Amino acid sequence: MFSQLSDNLDKTFRNLRGVGKISEKNISDALREIRLALLEADVEYDVAKKLIANIKEKAMGQDVLKSVKPGEQIVKIFHDELEALFGEKNAPINLTAPGHIMMVGLNGAGKTTTAAKLAKRLKKDGRRPLLIACDLYRPAAIDQLAKLAEQVDVPCFTPPKDEKDVIRAAKAALLWAKEQNGTVLIFDTAGRQELDDRLIEELKQLHTFINPGETLLVADAATGQQAVSVAQTFDRQIGVSGIVLTKLDGDARGGAALSMHSVTGKPIKFIGEGEKMDQLFEFHPSRMADRILGMGDIVSMVEQVSDKIDEKEAMQAAKRMQEGKFDFEDFLNQMRMIKKLGPLDGIMGMMPGFNKIKKQLPSSAFDDKKLGRVEAIVLSMTPKERARPELIKGTRRKRIANGSGTSVLEVNQLLKQFGQMRKLMKNKGKMKSMMKQMGGLDMSQLGNLDDLMGGKGGKLPF
Repeated sequence: MFSQLSDNLDKTFRNLRGVGKISEKNISDALREIRLALLEADVEYDVAKKLIANIKEKAMGQDVLKSVKPGEQIVKIFHDELEALFGEKNAPINLTAPGHIMMVGLNGAGKTTTAAKLAKRLKKDGRRPLLIACDLYRPAAIDQLAKLAEQVDVPCFTPPKDEKDVIRAAKAALLWAKEQNGTVLIFDTAGRQELDDRLIEELKQLHTFINPGETLLVADAATGQQAVSVAQTFDRQIGVSGIVLTKLDGDARGGAALSMHSVTGKPIKFIGEGEKMDQLFEFHPSRMADRILGMGDIVSMVEQVSDKIDEKEAMQAAKRMQEGKFDFEDFLNQMRMIKKLGPLDGIMGMMPGFNKIKKQLPSSAFDDKKLGRVEAIVLSMTPKERARPELIKGTRRKRIANGSGTSVLEVNQLLKQFGQMRKLMKNKGKMKSMMKQMGGLDMSQLGNLDDLMGGKGGKLPF
């Protein structure tokens, strides 16, 4: 997400920081590069123009020009303007009774999946969500929502197969909902490949009938300027209260995310960064600005990690690491915990400076298939071999390779890397040095995440 924009901005600001004294020409040159970076990232032209104008006005001030570190001042100005562009603060979802939420958007944006993700999130927060299928046109749309509802263990209303009247279906759904004793009703509505008058009219009628407290537009971030245009039309014709941006994990540019709030005036409430049902996250403007500028997003990372990792198990593993007792059984448990987090580069991408480190790593470093092969190698070891890796010599290595469907070379590489990892864990000085490479985050900071974890002694499990 935003990798292309982040790389271009990093280069511009790095050059700016290297200048001892800032002049108006330095600032103008830098702003020209920033404007090009924004446009290449598919940011809407007027939005980019206004952003640059705001930055220029503040960057040309005497406090900046005469500052000891003017480059840092301009980065701070850009960060604040980005945050304002996103909406300045997190906008909570409106769940005031009767708690009706209407999901709208084009086909392919991830509307049905997002409805199920939202239901799962609300259920975890103690609500009693219900899913209601009101897409009566797309083939298998009702079946898709029903299957996703079963997956997240939430009741789902499905109209008869031959039902074509969306208002009649909604009336039946409201009667059904009273029997279910739900507190939040999420209506999945029809979409099209492109907007048309018939769709808009149907959605208007449904909107009037259910009178939702939230009308959430689900927009595919990867579609760029089309997403912005769609948002404007939906808001003008129906009235949108918030935006959910999906597929941010697959968009290197991210221009739609930067443009959406500014163009519509509506807050971005959630972002989707993966296909798993728990990969719907609250949108925080300041955190997103941090990510774009390569400052990482430690708070979001810890929230996601603490939500999916057994804290007691993680603390036991951390203790064994510190004592130098870490073996392949621990390694296997750690791999399984990490797999729960989703794509590893997504989580690690929230670490400050990780994008710089990532460029130095081979492309296969975060390959899920490669992780699967490593797991197969460890599973082919005996319990005794996992506990004492030094026992694994020639014939044992050949047996493990055959058992895991890998090669002796791969087994040798894993054993070598595991040995190096154990040595690194015992050397606190080297660990601290490595973390400093990642944007200046040192080990002491990892030990002070108690507040972020919501408890005492909370630490990252890796």
